[in-house]
Amino acid sequence: MTPRAEARRAADLRDVATRRGREVLEQEAQAVAALARRLDRRFGEAVDLLAGCAGRIIVSGVGKSGVIARKIAGTLTSTGSPASFLHPVDGVHGDLGIVGRGDVAILLSKSGETSELLGLVEHLKRLGTPIIAILGRPDSALARQADIALDAAVEAEACPFDLAPTTSTTVQLALGDALAVALLEAKGFKAEDFARLHPGGALGRRLLLRVRDVMVTDRLPVLDPGSTMRAAVVMLAERRGTAAVADGAGRVLGVVTAGDLTRLMERREDFLGIAVSEVMTKAPKLAQADELAGAVVYRMEQHGIMAMPVVDEGGTLVGMVHLHDLLRAGAA
Repeated sequence: MTPRAEARRAADLRDVATRRGREVLEQEAQAVAALARRLDRRFGEAVDLLAGCAGRIIVSGVGKSGVIARKIAGTLTSTGSPASFLHPVDGVHGDLGIVGRGDVAILLSKSGETSELLGLVEHLKRLGTPIIAILGRPDSALARQADIALDAAVEAEACPFDLAPTTSTTVQLALGDALAVALLEAKGFKAEDFARLHPGGALGRRLLLRVRDVMVTDRLPVLDPGSTMRAAVVMLAERRGTAAVADGAGRVLGVVTAGDLTRLMERREDFLGIAVSEVMTKAPKLAQADELAGAVVYRMEQHGIMAMPVVDEGGTLVGMVHLHDLLRAGAA
């Protein structure tokens, strides 16, 4: 093939790609427009339920729906409605502790039949947590279990094989944005409130707490790396479910949580004699005392963490900060 022919072929391929891109955008725009046309009173009921939430909004989903759920949780939090992402698998392995009295759950699923999500539904029902479902099949098991089911069905994915979540996740995201905006207006959320919740603004920098204002410094939960899980069980029970593992100089080497213990018990019957160094997370998320408390809340929620060691510049443990304490202090 001559250089001129190669250049012409490359140009043709770019044109094909551009046309395909337009088709995808048009298909997804049409799906969002169709969603807007069929939005009904159930949307208003969902907003009313969220506006009356006395606790936090728990948002969950699996796979690509989980990615969208994380974004919806972030949008809700930044617009005055504290929300947390909860992975369904982690939820039934120790992290259900994040769900409290007065919370409301938003669950996302294209099929409405995802086994992991339905397993979480059972526990949410036991806790008495109202459920809003955003799903692609109004006749699904999740729809039947939800208190309010919002129809996010699409005719087809933009993927040429109708397999990869594309149009469906766009619709989920748009519906989540619609809920967040309608909710902030219902709650009277103002621009001043938005500034307070965003550390990039001058007002937010003045008002938001620092980690040192909230962290625990007395009777810190610290284990030696040679300690056994027998010692960890006692400490986790007494010290709110999270313990730091540190060397003799106090430098943090890892973290052991109640969730780690639960998963270990499911795998091993002789777990009590295992060294914590074999179980701990060896590269844990850490906080600094001078950090904005709101920034630490965001990291905790992004990674599903209930507590975080606070270290100095040398990595030495100086405190422990808990998500519940941060939330009670108004950090989010």
